Amino acid sequence: MRITAFLDIPGQDNLAPLARLEKYAFSDNIFNRQIIARGLLDVFRDFSHNEEDYLTVMAIVVRLSEDTEPTVRTELMEQIPPIAIFLQGSRPNFPTAFSEYLMPIVVRYLTDPNNQVRKASQESLLILLEQGLIAQSDIENKVCPILLDLSTPDSDDEYKVEAVNIICKMASMVNRSTVELLLLPRFCELCSDGKLFQVRKVCAANFGDICNAVGQEATEKNLIPKFFELCSDSVWGMRKACAECFMAVSYTISPEVRRSKLSPLFISLISDPCRWVRQAAFQSLGPFISTFANPSSAGLYIREDGTLSIRPSSPCLMGNNASSVLASSEQPVENKSDSLTEEPPTSCVPCSENSNSDARGGSSTIHANSGVEQTEWKQSNDFGPCVVKDIKDSQVNRYQGMNSSVHSAEDVFNTFLYWRRPLPDISQDLELLQCTEMHGESCSVSEALCNNCVASSEIKKVLQSLQEHMDDPDVQAQVQVLSAALRAAHLDSVSDYEVKQNEEANGSHKEEASSLDPDPSTMSESTLPSLRRQGKAITPSSITIMENMDPEEQHDGTKKVLEKEEDDPPLEEDKSKLQDIIPQPLLDQYLSMTDPARAQTVDTEIAKHCAYSLPGVALTLGRQNWHCLKDTYETLASDVQWKVRRTLAFSIHELAVILGDQLTAADLVPIFNGFLKDLDEVRIGVLKHLYDFLKLLHVDKRREYLYQLQEFVVTDNSRNWRFRYELAEQLILILELYNPNDVYDYLRHIALTLCSDKVSEVRWISFKLVVAILQKFYTHNANSLGLNFINELIMRFRHCSKWVGRQAFAFICKAVAEEECMPAGHFVEHLLPSLLSLASDPVPNVRVLLAKALRQTLLEKAYFRNVGNPHLEAVEETILVLQADRDQDVSFFATIKPKHNNVHNFT
Repeated sequence: MRITAFLDIPGQDNLAPLARLEKYAFSDNIFNRQIIARGLLDVFRDFSHNEEDYLTVMAIVVRLSEDTEPTVRTELMEQIPPIAIFLQGSRPNFPTAFSEYLMPIVVRYLTDPNNQVRKASQESLLILLEQGLIAQSDIENKVCPILLDLSTPDSDDEYKVEAVNIICKMASMVNRSTVELLLLPRFCELCSDGKLFQVRKVCAANFGDICNAVGQEATEKNLIPKFFELCSDSVWGMRKACAECFMAVSYTISPEVRRSKLSPLFISLISDPCRWVRQAAFQSLGPFISTFANPSSAGLYIREDGTLSIRPSSPCLMGNNASSVLASSEQPVENKSDSLTEEPPTSCVPCSENSNSDARGGSSTIHANSGVEQTEWKQSNDFGPCVVKDIKDSQVNRYQGMNSSVHSAEDVFNTFLYWRRPLPDISQDLELLQCTEMHGESCSVSEALCNNCVASSEIKKVLQSLQEHMDDPDVQAQVQVLSAALRAAHLDSVSDYEVKQNEEANGSHKEEASSLDPDPSTMSESTLPSLRRQGKAITPSSITIMENMDPEEQHDGTKKVLEKEEDDPPLEEDKSKLQDIIPQPLLDQYLSMTDPARAQTVDTEIAKHCAYSLPGVALTLGRQNWHCLKDTYETLASDVQWKVRRTLAFSIHELAVILGDQLTAADLVPIFNGFLKDLDEVRIGVLKHLYDFLKLLHVDKRREYLYQLQEFVVTDNSRNWRFRYELAEQLILILELYNPNDVYDYLRHIALTLCSDKVSEVRWISFKLVVAILQKFYTHNANSLGLNFINELIMRFRHCSKWVGRQAFAFICKAVAEEECMPAGHFVEHLLPSLLSLASDPVPNVRVLLAKALRQTLLEKAYFRNVGNPHLEAVEETILVLQADRDQDVSFFATIKPKHNNVHNFT
């Protein structure tokens, strides 16, 4: 037995195994007792089958646990977890025996005076809890009481710190009810411990695990107030620990508490006077922002393996559901336009009761008080008599209807609704506007200001509803128009008051009105729609000036007006970074991480942390708010530190999934092209996920990278063979993205180059790439391309002057047979003769691989049984030649039989 092997001493009396075990377990020699404690697992394996011997060994273990030597107790404690795992599977009464014999030892050692013994007992306790070997009753009656006793205020400082550490770690391994009833009250007390900052620091470092263990309700009720205390602790290490676990705490609480309480608290940590606290806060800023994310509302979902994927689109109502809107943006442009024109819009609000209900009878343009177009609706040209108040009420109702239409299935903003051609005639609308100006004398200044405020508020509501669809270019243009209308309404509300005062003072309103009002019918039809599309207010004075100009002067004047409008920064420009997904101060702080001043005052690698968490922030904001991060992403992509660019390169494929094909083509493709020409440390990030990025692009855009793939073969350092290895692996995946002709024209050259690489690992993976290319050709019935490729392989490798090339040809043929990537008849006709000719190759390594290919692969796949006996005879003769080879390796592999018994017997 194994116990006698290390306890057998020559000259001793022949004792029974148990007697010898007991003798040396209590020997005066410390070394003997250590050996016994270290070999207890083997002892239990030998005696566990006998109940009486098993109990005797248990009694010896209990007595050995009382040894006065700390090293013996440490050895014993380290063996308890493996002994418990063994006994659980071999002893039917394990729970009882473990609870009576071994569990008291573990609990007693938690208060052992020796530090090393206590550390060993703590590690063993956590292992037993993690494996589920401790019964619930023992946890509540034995483990928790001793931990609570060690963590009392009057307990020893060292014991208290160790007990707090165990409580925090075991919280995630026991039942939630046990944690809430027994451990949570003591944890809250320890968070306010004023005697030892080490205790509070342990609580702060493990605060997120405790929150996750007790759940949302207990966290918000009991733990959040304590977390506020720790975040404002006078010791900077406490605040730093809180900043590091902020994301874990945020995941547990409700969105309302996260937004209202945790966000201001995090802002205070970012502005902390201690640099180390600010550094930890900025590192946790991106992960904290990601807790506001809702992937389902962004049209995405996270798979079980953690990867991000696009949620399949459904034919349900689109409405304001972000997932359906984002899914629709994945369709090609031409498909989207076809689908949008299938059904005409059904929502239309007539100006009066006498309006024609037929929506196809004509169309008109609705203007706000400022004369700026807000949107176009299909309705009748047959207007009834309208007064000023009716027109303004109609405008307000239309804006309310447009605001509600954003949430409907048929009125989502698209090109058919708002930018259809030809543009409608607006002459009747201009007449109504002139009539409105003539009747304006009967309206008070206060009423005009009130109506302008109503229109402005409605425009703001529409702008807010459009924020979800900012990825659509049509919606972006509509937002520009509405923004101009908002500015014009604001200016008109002031100018109307000034004009009224001037009219009352000078009494010249009628003369100015008669001189400024032109005939709308003489206005240029091409200029008015142009101004209307740009959101310009068409005033009578501007109409008169354009009427007196030549066509070229009119075009130049319009251009100058537009350029002036572009030069003047709009009022909404300052709000380009606004959104409503996360608290705006958090986003502002995140965007400031690219500021060089932050690197000087906070952390030199703060830009890298910003780049690392950017996909999570982008997922949180959604593609509709990509404009908030676009400038920051471009700044990071041009950072002077290659580590920052490398981080972005590794995650650009995930960001492409989040943004969709349109924004990817517009904003990510230029940055992707820049990464392709960067350092190898940055290019490897793009290369590792090259297939994942290219498959998200449109076919036309994807074909542009065919020629650029050849640039990956050249590296800054020729010894960087792993770069070329990764290229070959990616090309195997990329083959499915291109047609056989593109593969033959571009990817074939790369594969042949990699097959001749100096590093064998690169060559082996390249041979698999060659097989994948052949399979691509024959799967898509491009047999002529496959034949040309085979001939090139024969000329390049079979007749190569170097034996490595001829060996590569044998390996390629072996791989082709294994994958069965081409018909057997083509293989026999075009590859087999060249392969069999290698039997007379002067290099043994080539003949060895030939023997493997013939005996282990070709015959096993039964490639020749279906094509005729002449080929079988040729293979048989070649195998016999190889069996008689003088080289032992060649003859050995030639005699190995195929694995399957149903293969034809050649001997």
